[in-house]
Amino acid sequence: MGLVMGATTSAIVISPWGTRSGGHFNPAITFTFDLLGKVEFWDAWLYIIAQFLGAIGGVALARYVLRGALGNHAVRYAVTVPGVYGSTVAFVAELAISFFLMITVLFATNHKRLAPYTPYFVGVLIATYFTFEEPLSGMSTNPARTFGSALHANYEHALWIYFIAPSMGMLAADEVFLRVRRGAAPYCAKLHHANNERRIFHHAQHEV
Repeated sequence: MGLVMGATTSAIVISPWGTRSGGHFNPAITFTFDLLGKVEFWDAWLYIIAQFLGAIGGVALARYVLRGALGNHAVRYAVTVPGVYGSTVAFVAELAISFFLMITVLFATNHKRLAPYTPYFVGVLIATYFTFEEPLSGMSTNPARTFGSALHANYEHALWIYFIAPSMGMLAADEVFLRVRRGAAPYCAKLHHANNERRIFHHAQHEV
């Protein structure tokens, strides 16, 4: 499952839609780039709305195609829930994996040699998280994905974890990134630059 999810993530980022949109499908990532001044305020909120609607619609489509299978107690709409160690450990785990995901994106996309490989770095992280971290928090890092499943499953328990922890983790990565670069903002909010699509976000003149 981890390999499938990681490969799917990389494929989405390098797909025609991903290269055109910047490859954002995580509200926490978009929000972080907004605070970094790389995404216009209203663009950021339109992206975030689209991400939540996409997550809700994706689960709705799967629910229709799979009929009652998605609602089976063994699947429960793939809802994200804390692991056996409880909410505190789930919160810390989500914060940590979100931090490392965002710090990887920021440093990779701002290095000329590494930037083309950013989608694959993200894919490897997602695959690793699903394989090793999932028992701790259910592995989210994405508030929209978690909300889409929770809405259909009518599940509210610990939902706050998957909104607050990823956002805090990525904002912490933002702070570390700026401190290391002495306040220099990132080059661009796109996750994949090795294409001919025009830049739709604010970008600097040069990469590091």
